[in-house]
Amino acid sequence: MRWLADECVAGRLVEHLRAGRHDVEYAAETAQRASDGELLTRAEGGRRLLLTEDKDFGDLVFRQSRVVPGVVLLRIDPLRPEMRWERLQAAVDQFGEGLFGRYTVIDEGRIRSRPLPSKT
Repeated sequence: MRWLADECVAGRLVEHLRAGRHDVEYAAETAQRASDGELLTRAEGGRRLLLTEDKDFGDLVFRQSRVVPGVVLLRIDPLRPEMRWERLQAAVDQFGEGLFGRYTVIDEGRIRSRPLPSKT
């Protein structure tokens, strides 16, 4: 799968994805200090899922109708890095390419996913 990992995502998580043969562009390497809007544009242009820990993307996508192929929001304590990877892997296993077109929130106890607004 193709991902754009926000700068706030731990490098170790990016390494896990890459080791699993995911195509990951990491904003910390390619777009340091990019605004949230710029990241959405990069994700759309590259047809990549946006992986983030920043809740502000929900506002951009649902209230401001910004377009993005899909968003995966991690809401797991950064001090639990292995759980973060396990839960992300569980979401990928459960939804696969179905993560595209959805806003997915992953926390310690559940995975919630809802369709993104349709493009107009």
